[in-house]
Order: sequence, then structure tokens, then C-alpha cells
Amino acid sequence: MRRNLPVWLLGLTNLPLGVTGAVGLLITPEVLAARHVPEPTIANVTALGLAGTFTFFLVSPVLDVHFSRRTYAIAMSIAAAILTFVAVMSFADVRMLGIWLFLALLVANLNQAAVGGWFGTILPEECDAKLGAWFTVANTGGFGISSILGILLVHHAALWVAATVLAVANLLPLLIILAVDPPTGDRSRLRESFGRFGRELLQLPRRSEVRRMFLLLVLPCASFALTNTLGGLGHDYQASEKLIAAIAGVGVTLAGIIGSLSVPIVGRRVPLLSVYLGIGIAGGLSTLLLLVLPHTPLVYTWAFVSQNVWQAAALATGNALILSSLGKDNPVASTQYAVLNASMSAPIAYMQLLDGHAYGARGLAGLYLTDGGLDLLACTMMSALFLYWWRRSRAVPAFA
Repeated sequence: MRRNLPVWLLGLTNLPLGVTGAVGLLITPEVLAARHVPEPTIANVTALGLAGTFTFFLVSPVLDVHFSRRTYAIAMSIAAAILTFVAVMSFADVRMLGIWLFLALLVANLNQAAVGGWFGTILPEECDAKLGAWFTVANTGGFGISSILGILLVHHAALWVAATVLAVANLLPLLIILAVDPPTGDRSRLRESFGRFGRELLQLPRRSEVRRMFLLLVLPCASFALTNTLGGLGHDYQASEKLIAAIAGVGVTLAGIIGSLSVPIVGRRVPLLSVYLGIGIAGGLSTLLLLVLPHTPLVYTWAFVSQNVWQAAALATGNALILSSLGKDNPVASTQYAVLNASMSAPIAYMQLLDGHAYGARGLAGLYLTDGGLDLLACTMMSALFLYWWRRSRAVPAFA
């Protein structure tokens, strides 16, 4: 590195994911609803935008070839800024809005994979938990601040002002990225060893540690999809719109930061795998506890905030586990990071679908039983599997 930059500062390079996520998942539906756009249209636009979060890994191998990961991070940050500007300007005409949101979220996720593969292979192993935590802080904090600022600007300023401010937010990480040099030889890795890259890419799904990590992250051990569902359930708890807005803005932002930054502290004494499963078990029990608590605004506040604390802690730990699996001489580091990161996002999507059906069938009781029950079941299963693998080999690579 050109300068000895602190790990927390490097983690803030993930800010574009929080900004584009806020535009696609909170600002867009809120603004379109205020403009009386039909709900099915809003759902279609949001779903199309969200698809960028799950499909970006299909093009992630490009991050490991020809140019340095630093170059790709710069390019993705600039692309996220341009697409954010275009998406916000498209609030006036929603016909192409879904496409712009899809592309914005796709390049923001590619940016995270670029910096994740880059920093994960040049920083010492003891930095994994801290870097994973600050990646999550940048995501959740950027989401919360951008949501509040973006909604205020869209409603009280010219649309181009809101678009410009949110676009510029995506460019702030460039101040950090430009202060860090690419690792030696990084720029020439494809030209010198294309054959190795191809072999490593084909071997990626065959590696036992990658398969185990994929299984751990793709199951709902610590997805906490309730964070996306509770926002629409305030009426079940007699919560006012002002209270919901305050929780969704300030409360969720603070909860995300607290949950994320707790991981490096706990991870100093406890293996990251145990931290991840422990978060899942504690969070699952917390969800089931909601079955017996009264339906009051105070309980709603606690449920909303606590679920976001658990989810942020789980995402930070998941990021740290992914970083720890990369190794220090991995020609497909960004691809591996992208595949595993996408697998961590998958249960958030399918659990939200299952939770929605459970709520429709049995109300809050069905919702909490489904979410908390499947969480604990997945954690129990993975705990048993890892115990079995440990007894056979006395070590589980990448999870110590």
C-alpha cells in the first residue's frame, strides 16, 4: 500500500452498495407510492432492481482478468455514480427505471467483489473480521443516510439535485481507492498466467472449503429476512407512521453499525464460524420470543431494531468468513468473493417470500414460527455437519 491506511477506512469503499441499495429498495418505492404509481408497477421495478444483487456473480470473473482489481473498483464506483444519477432522474418516467436500478445494484455489488478480492488477498488474516465489519457498516450506514437524505431531497428540491447528491456519494470511496496501490504483479496476472486462471476458475466449485462455505451461507442460518418484512407490519402493533419512519431511518442505521462493529470484538476470542452460528441461534430464539410478547409499539420497536442488529452482525461475520476463505495468492479471489457473497444474499430473498406466505396464512404467529424455526433448524443442521467434518479431519479449512 502507498500509505498505511486503517482497515476501517478500507471498509468504507463498500459505500456504493449502501447508496444504490437505498435508491433501489427504499427511496424508489417511497417516491413512486407518493406519486400514486400502481403498487404492481412499484413491485416489478423493485424486484428487477433487486435482481442485480443476485446475478452479479455471473459476470464477476471479469474482475480477476486483465486489469487490476483496483482499476475495476474505480470503474465500478464511477459506473454506480452514473447509473444512480440516471435512475433517480427516471423517477419522472418509470419505463426504464427498473433497468437502471438493476444495473446500478449490479455494478455496486461488483465493486464490493473487486475491493473484497483485492483487500482480502493483501491484508493479514487478523484483519478479516474488522474489514468484514466495516464493509457492512459502509453498506448499512450508507443505506440509512442515503435513504433519509434522498427522500428529503426528492420531495423538497429539484430532481437533478437529489440525483447529483446521491451520485456523488458513490464517488467518495475513490478518495480511498486512489490512495492504495495494486499488489505487485496484479496488473499482469492474466497476460502471464491465463492458463492458471482458467484452471483455478474451474476448480472453484470443487474446493471443499468453498462448498462448505456456500452451504453455510445459502441456508437461512442467519438471514433475518424479518428486517424487510417488519416495515409493513406496524399496523399489527399500533405503531404510527412517524415511529416507523424514525425506526427505519435512524434506528436501523444505528442498529446496523452496532451489530457490525460487535463482530471484531467477539471474533478476537471466538472462531468466526462459532460467531456466525451463535448469531443465528440467538437471533432465532429472539424471533420466537416475539410469539409471547404483546403487540405494542414498544415491542415493535424492539423487534425492528434487534432484527437489524442480528442481521448486520451476521452479514459482517459472513463477510469475514468469505475474506478468510480467499487466501493470499488466489487468482480468482474476486470471483470467489462474489459467488459466496451472492449465496449469502439468497436466503434473505427466499425467506422473505416464505415469511410473506406464512404471515398470510397464520398472521404474526405463522411469520415468527417460520422465520425463527427455519433459522434454528438450519443452525442445528450446520452445527452437526461441521462437528462431523471436524471429527473426521480435526480441522475445517477457512473456518477456524
